[in-house]
Amino acid sequence: MTTRLNHWNAAPKVMQAMLALEKASRSHGLEPSLLELVKTRASQINRCAFCLDMHTREARAAGETEERLYMLAAWDEATCYTPRERAALAWTDALTLLSATGAPDSAHDTVAAEFSPEEQVALTLAIVTINGWNRFAVGFRAEPTRGNG
Repeated sequence: MTTRLNHWNAAPKVMQAMLALEKASRSHGLEPSLLELVKTRASQINRCAFCLDMHTREARAAGETEERLYMLAAWDEATCYTPRERAALAWTDALTLLSATGAPDSAHDTVAAEFSPEEQVALTLAIVTINGWNRFAVGFRAEPTRGNG
């Protein structure tokens, strides 16, 4: 794979705006481990190797276990996630696959049962942000720092 463009060098002001979104998504009290599960799950769906490399590493640093990272691809069948995590992952799937899911009421009802209104907005921003990062990394073929041989 060959990197198509270094988006950081090409448009630093745009990337600073993305970093501001990232900072905002982390500033509303959601658990760091939950955010890393969400980012990893969206990156799996979007097939973003760069972000998978980054967020599985950050998830481990936040205390996530190997088992739970391995099971994330089949989270809806796994029993190792809390109801709050399951709600966040369902919302992540619904919004990441928006054109296919239409963000069904069932996913929203589940997230609304586990998250306050402010947390729902913060979680949604985190999902929006990781999907944006995935599009930069996949679109411009950013190479993961690990896994290169």
